[in-house]
Amino acid sequence: MDRTIDAVIFDLGGVLIDWNPRHLYRKLFEDEAEMEAFLREVCAPAWNLEQDRGRPWAQAIAELSAVHPDKAELIAAYRGRWMEMLAGPIAGTVAILERLHEAGVPLYALTNWSAETFPIAEELYGFLGRFRGVVVSGRIGLVKPDAAIYTHTIERFGVTPERTVFIDDSAKNVAGAAATGLRAVHYTGPDALARDLAALGLPVAA
Repeated sequence: MDRTIDAVIFDLGGVLIDWNPRHLYRKLFEDEAEMEAFLREVCAPAWNLEQDRGRPWAQAIAELSAVHPDKAELIAAYRGRWMEMLAGPIAGTVAILERLHEAGVPLYALTNWSAETFPIAEELYGFLGRFRGVVVSGRIGLVKPDAAIYTHTIERFGVTPERTVFIDDSAKNVAGAAATGLRAVHYTGPDALARDLAALGLPVAA
């Protein structure tokens, strides 16, 4: 291992876990365009991000249902049927995680995730136990790509930014991490990630 890299921090949703509200809402909408409009204009990413920041789900659903009473049942499903948004682990990335763990690389996670739903993921996915620490946005009231969450993570884990790789599937989150000095990698799939990490000297070969 190239000792210029001391640790790796993983994002979770979209990198290690296939979470997507479409996995649920394709069951609830017959028309794809109507579903996309709902996820863009009603249960929008910015709305969901506030739960990741710590807003209680009950409050979020009540407030949004008051604005869109005709969509109340669909809005309630976002939390009530949340587990149906999980399609399982992303096997190729989990394999990379396991190789790094076996090689003794210190592993951490930083995720935008509701404090209410993260315990469900912890029960479902044993590989989350590979991390020496996990920062969950909803537990601390900060979200990516705010600079404060990266600073919090660096300080909490005691890592040196320029010697730490951060992996995320969001370009905005990658840019935010890079701005704090982390060696940020934009995740586009397991194969590309393996190449990127190998180029940094990390032991990811099968």
